Amino acid sequence: MSRTEESWNWRGGRIREAFLEAAGTVAELLAEPAVAAAWEKPSALRDFSVGGLAGHTAWQELALPRLLTEPEPGEPVVSLREYYLERVTWLDAGVDGAVNVRIRKGGEATAVDGHEALLARVREAVGWLGAELPDVPAGRPIKMPSWGDWSLDLDDFLLTRLLELVVHADDLAHSVGLPTPDFPERVSAPVVELLTRLAVRRHGTVDVIRGLARAERAPASIAGL
Repeated sequence: MSRTEESWNWRGGRIREAFLEAAGTVAELLAEPAVAAAWEKPSALRDFSVGGLAGHTAWQELALPRLLTEPEPGEPVVSLREYYLERVTWLDAGVDGAVNVRIRKGGEATAVDGHEALLARVREAVGWLGAELPDVPAGRPIKMPSWGDWSLDLDDFLLTRLLELVVHADDLAHSVGLPTPDFPERVSAPVVELLTRLAVRRHGTVDVIRGLARAERAPASIAGL
């Protein structure tokens, strides 16, 4: 592993602990009556209902038990840096891009049976992951069905899912008028670091430094997603 790739690395027990803590927090957010009451209403994200956004958020937890009980994929494992810089297509596709339309449809499909059904599935998944995830051997590859001929190391995959949980927890809470969950630093720090790297990917180093350090020269946005 090169030093550049190593700097993207949050592998080991702490990323698993962070993921499990975030997954539990998101399950608590999904259980809020305000989420159930707004299920069919538009969310803060365009073309997502609250239910669809909840489904997309929950998918980060729901997919893992199946992925971890399937046979290990034989495709080569790519680094997290290569995943974000060369492999993913949704980052630059735009809201109306085919991949993002597919993601929204997937979220709506995940939530199609309603709030109580989704919450029950999430609680079951969180319980399973709490018991099984800590003991999964290091280096276990994970491959999503929609990917090409490549996979990710489990702990790298968990970091990508942790980012989704933290970002979409804010989206979901904002959509229904609830406070954003207050994730502790052990959960938020790897997400902030990854988002910073994605911001550099999109805007360049100078704009990100100015956005973080110089209000008088800051660009309009340094959003990484």
